Amino acid sequence: MQMTPKNWFSALRHLFQRRLPEDRKLGQVLIERGILTERQLNDVLAAQRQRLVDTGQAVRLGHMITELGLAAEADVVAVINENFRISVASLSDNIRELILRRRGPLAQRLPKPAMPIWLKLCLGVLLIVIVTIVSFSYFMINRQKARLFDQTVTVGTVSLNYFVNNARIPLIQDDILSLNTLIKAATSTEGLRYAMVTDTQGLIRAHTDVGRIGTRRIAPKATASPVKHGDTTYFSFPSASGEQILNLTRDVVFQDKRLGSVHVGVSLNFIEQLVDKEIQSILMMTLGTVSFGLAIAVFIGIRFAQPIQTLVAATEAIGKGDYHYRVALNRNDELGNLATAFNQMGEELFRHSLTRQSFGKYVGAEVLEMILADPEKMWLKGHKNEATIFFADIRGFTAYSENREPELVVEMLNRYFEIATRAILDYGGYVDKFIGDAVLGVFGVPVFRKDHTERAVRAALALKTQLQASSINGNTMLSSVGIGLHTGPIVSGNIGSQDKMEYTVIGDTVNLASRLSSLAAAGEVLVTSAICEPLADRIQVEPAGVRSIKGKSEPVKTFRVTAIEQRAHVRSSR
Repeated sequence: MQMTPKNWFSALRHLFQRRLPEDRKLGQVLIERGILTERQLNDVLAAQRQRLVDTGQAVRLGHMITELGLAAEADVVAVINENFRISVASLSDNIRELILRRRGPLAQRLPKPAMPIWLKLCLGVLLIVIVTIVSFSYFMINRQKARLFDQTVTVGTVSLNYFVNNARIPLIQDDILSLNTLIKAATSTEGLRYAMVTDTQGLIRAHTDVGRIGTRRIAPKATASPVKHGDTTYFSFPSASGEQILNLTRDVVFQDKRLGSVHVGVSLNFIEQLVDKEIQSILMMTLGTVSFGLAIAVFIGIRFAQPIQTLVAATEAIGKGDYHYRVALNRNDELGNLATAFNQMGEELFRHSLTRQSFGKYVGAEVLEMILADPEKMWLKGHKNEATIFFADIRGFTAYSENREPELVVEMLNRYFEIATRAILDYGGYVDKFIGDAVLGVFGVPVFRKDHTERAVRAALALKTQLQASSINGNTMLSSVGIGLHTGPIVSGNIGSQDKMEYTVIGDTVNLASRLSSLAAAGEVLVTSAICEPLADRIQVEPAGVRSIKGKSEPVKTFRVTAIEQRAHVRSSR
């Protein structure tokens, strides 16, 4: 499949966010400081995008805010310096490059986890085990206590029925001796704390404690309402020693005549003792389960966290441009799939980076990202804007190339192009094209800067200085470059066919800058009044005469730039 320019832009733009993150982050900071509202930020972003659509100019958020009158430039600059920890004097400075330079490695920028994964897993396992065991134990212990209580009631009822069945005749005959003999036999029963027989008047006729025979029975204070089950009534109460006693009572009846009552007291303490032993067993089991669970959780947590750290390191490497970095995770799970997908992403990014780098060499990183951050249709349109055109070409290149080997000519020419490209990009411009031995640079589009004219002049003087320094090594071609600059309206956009297209600038301003570079002597920077007037307080020029320019009906007054006021912050940092 042939890659058309439209498909090329469409594929590349998905590598970048729709808006530069610094713009969005700056907007949020301005909202937090009370300088903007959320609605105002959205309006600014909409205006920023519309400006790009209408004019092809990518205006930074700070410039849009001040242009719309929503905040003063000094306030925005102060917020930028404080929040991003940089030092800029105005919104025209190279803020993005300074922010990127301040950034550390990815691992340092990531927020420190409040709690490691292995610790979270440990706490999760601990919580699950404890809640599960406590809930289950509570249910089972209560159920066991209920069963033991029911068994105690059953055992007590058996003893009670035995006494009732054998106490009828002695009560009828008022045989106190037989009653006490019957009751005394109960003292050997385990867990039985007392047994007594009372008459209809409530007097104790027989008791396991012989000292209480003949006294009136005093009913103990029940801890709960008595329960009646058939002929038997029972309730529990605490004894004087603190022991819980289950009291069971049943009337002795003979031929529908009540003869008295039998009372039996059975200890309930054994239930609590059994429950305590059960709780101890549960605690030991819980401790063992928790220890085992924590060990498993730590193992799983560390095994889970290590691949994540590996992926973080891989992300940092990819972020630094090492697209050949590969994650080696031999796992048959989701993390293994993630590692495979990550490696595939690295391969795709490497392929895309080749195209991106080939284009970025000429437009610069900032211009490239602004282009790729928006749909390709915005860049297919033509826009008329104000820009500064930078033209540089070599005097006597034809004669120079005729007397030298082609390999040497290409090497020297590439050296010249390298120096020129670096000078243009360093000051925020972009290289539009190479035309033979000429270089066409543009300042002001597609990324708009108010000081694009000043940047172009500084780039020209920097190129002049660098070429003079490099020519000392024997490359005389570098000392034979003339430079022409002009500011004015240009038309920018993608020009060409679907098979061959390029983003470029055209117009009278471009032609005039080209003519000036042809007229400039070796090592000379020629400009027009359009350059000198806005920079009159910053540049030093010499009159270069009034020139007749091909294509211009009127002669053009030209000037030779000799120096410019030093302002270090204007220079870009790539």
